[in-house]
Amino acid sequence: MRLLLVEDDSMIGETVLGVLRGEHYAVDWVRDASLADTALGHEHYDLLLLDLGLPGRDGLDLLRSLRTQHVTTPVLVATARDAVGDRVAGLDAGADDYIVKPYDTDELLARIRALLR
Repeated sequence: MRLLLVEDDSMIGETVLGVLRGEHYAVDWVRDASLADTALGHEHYDLLLLDLGLPGRDGLDLLRSLRTQHVTTPVLVATARDAVGDRVAGLDAGADDYIVKPYDTDELLARIRALLR
């Protein structure tokens, strides 16, 4: 399974990358929405793990754009935005699931497995 991790925080990105690769996922990691757009245009991904608070262009904007383009890749939003309104906005924008940072990596992996089923 090939995953795209979109995360601007180096410490979180390195940790999640290590966890996912430890579970034998092929993972590409980009740090902003522009690079995510480029990666999605060149590779097929089975899942997108998306932070919302990205530099330059917000992850929610990227998500809306993908869904407008009829990209059906499952999207798991992983963000610090924890208000109910934020979660609703993320799901309404097209996220398939939403997890709030800090999260337990076992829960993250379980949500990824569920979306990949």
